[in-house]
Amino acid sequence: MRRHLSLYGLTFSLPLLIWQLVFFVFPLCFLVALSFWTVRNFAMRPDFDTVNWVTMYGRKVFWQAYATTFALAAVASVLTSVLAFPCSYAIAFKMSDRARRWAVFLMVIPFFTSYLVRVYSWQIFLSDAGILNVLFGWVGLGPYGMLNTVGATMIGYLTLSFPLVVLLQLFSLVFIDRTLIEAAHNLRCGRLRTVFAVIIPSARVGLVIAALFCFILSFGDFVSPVYLGGGDPTTLSILITDTTKSGQQWPRAAVIALTMIGTLMVVAFLSVRFAYKGRNA
Repeated sequence: MRRHLSLYGLTFSLPLLIWQLVFFVFPLCFLVALSFWTVRNFAMRPDFDTVNWVTMYGRKVFWQAYATTFALAAVASVLTSVLAFPCSYAIAFKMSDRARRWAVFLMVIPFFTSYLVRVYSWQIFLSDAGILNVLFGWVGLGPYGMLNTVGATMIGYLTLSFPLVVLLQLFSLVFIDRTLIEAAHNLRCGRLRTVFAVIIPSARVGLVIAALFCFILSFGDFVSPVYLGGGDPTTLSILITDTTKSGQQWPRAAVIALTMIGTLMVVAFLSVRFAYKGRNA
């Protein structure tokens, strides 16, 4: 069946089209062009030279930062999804409608404050003389070096994405057909088996999209690796800032940014494809 474009549809889709062109397509095109510019005497010059791509892709530190960033984002996605699921499950199936509304409200509250402020607050807890080490000292333990570690970076990623992952999982769980769960129970399926055989497959789209959002946020995050992880190991976001500071190499930073965008697009495509695999269009 052929679909005809209508003036009504074009009118209401125009703002979205303009938004995508102004804030995504045009900046992306400029970033691609910038990656081929050259820098001479600390000044950028419009050019079409692949030297920036060859230089960055030929550096071992770039691929180390890429592998580190991808691994940290992947671990954060899995860890956040696993920790968020019991919370979203309890809100969806164990709470009344009134309590569920309050739970959603409480999940939104963290976004009222700046992410940077929340990360700084974690420094008070994780530092050598912080709250946690003081508590450990009372029982004769520590102090433990928790700040400037990969674990601290992971806590920052959880702070960034945990409420959002819970909400996305919740919105998927609440729309599960309850008759499927009742049928599983009638067939003497235990609670744990019902979760893995009925609930998780039924909510697969929401669970995968929630994990995808966590991966995207963690992959591009700069705050947690710097202020909680101490900048070691180096991630791609840190590498971008270091590159721009060394001789105003914005074109090489553009190469890193485009690599990150390309990676996220591939991950997003594969994730969405997996989420909707086996479903009818």
